[in-house]
Amino acid sequence: MKIVNVDPIEVRVKQGERIELPTVIDVQIEEGVQAAYRVSWPELPDNSKAGAYEVEGKIEIEDYPEPFIAQRADPYILKADDGFYYFTGSYPKYDRIVLRRAKTIDGLREAEEITVWQAHESGILSEHIWAPELHQINGKWYIHVAAGDKEDVWAIRPYVFECTGDPLKDEWTVKGAINTEFQSFSLDATTFEHHDKQYLVWAQKTENDTISNLYIAEMENPWTIKGKQVLLTKPEYDWERAGFDVNEGPAFLRRYGKVFLTFSASATDDRYVMGLLYADEDADLLDPAAWTKVPEPVLKSSDNTGLYGPGHNSFTVTEDGFDLLVYHARPYKEIEGNPLYDPNRHARVQRFFWKDEMPYFGEPGYKTDAVVTPKAKIIIE
Repeated sequence: MKIVNVDPIEVRVKQGERIELPTVIDVQIEEGVQAAYRVSWPELPDNSKAGAYEVEGKIEIEDYPEPFIAQRADPYILKADDGFYYFTGSYPKYDRIVLRRAKTIDGLREAEEITVWQAHESGILSEHIWAPELHQINGKWYIHVAAGDKEDVWAIRPYVFECTGDPLKDEWTVKGAINTEFQSFSLDATTFEHHDKQYLVWAQKTENDTISNLYIAEMENPWTIKGKQVLLTKPEYDWERAGFDVNEGPAFLRRYGKVFLTFSASATDDRYVMGLLYADEDADLLDPAAWTKVPEPVLKSSDNTGLYGPGHNSFTVTEDGFDLLVYHARPYKEIEGNPLYDPNRHARVQRFFWKDEMPYFGEPGYKTDAVVTPKAKIIIE
């Protein structure tokens, strides 16, 4: 992804006045995408001498390492109210919930990983501990996670844990399963607040179906559905039905007067892709007609970058407030056996942008190249 244009900068000051150049500038990326980047400047001219001066800056590009964290599928990063970043994701053995904490995004890579909860030996919460998400709701910590039963490993349901202290050190208690209208295979629950209401979106198969759909409901509390659950979207396009008919892994985003839900679709091999739903922010989110599905995937496998099956994402922001996409992908296409048990769906982090007030993700694992140099004209009068 290339930065191809930077608007010229002109600053006028009087002799002796401090020269201040912007530390963040707007740039244009290929395909008409606008973005903000930090910029550093060299030593500035002597402000005691009148004249016109031109200085060249340097765009500061931060491409996160590939992979960001190895063997952590379904990655989730939360920038919490305490100023820390928290990371969680599916552990390869699917037998525990892990958390990391750091002051910076990059610090999460080397942060100590703590097992905050271990799967039960038998019964519910003993198998397939999948896709944990960490949330702060009403001053408490919550983890939404899917889990199965050792006696029926595919009896997977969404569960909620609560912690009232330090999420890495203090006890997590099981609040229980989220009781959906029909008891069947369900997972990937995410929760978000919008217009003073708490919502839940999750993936579920109906009792007589093999298709995984997305449902939405309002929440009475973080573990209890309020009112009816509503079918939000089901697999319709070919890219949602490759290998399996799947919509799962929803993630919430809000910007430009709209609300967005990304989701993942199809089999979990190289055919796994990300799709996108959106609605007006003032619409009734429980009305399926309020939502529009983008007819093409918004992120898919790339031979250019060598990353395959991108999906099950979350969103966060950099220390400067720039938008980040967090997702998993494999560094190869061919898989032996069931792709669910291939451990190399590595966690990855990259910036995403906006085009015509819609999120623009580019390719998985893209690198940024600045082919232009920012220039500032300084006029000292």
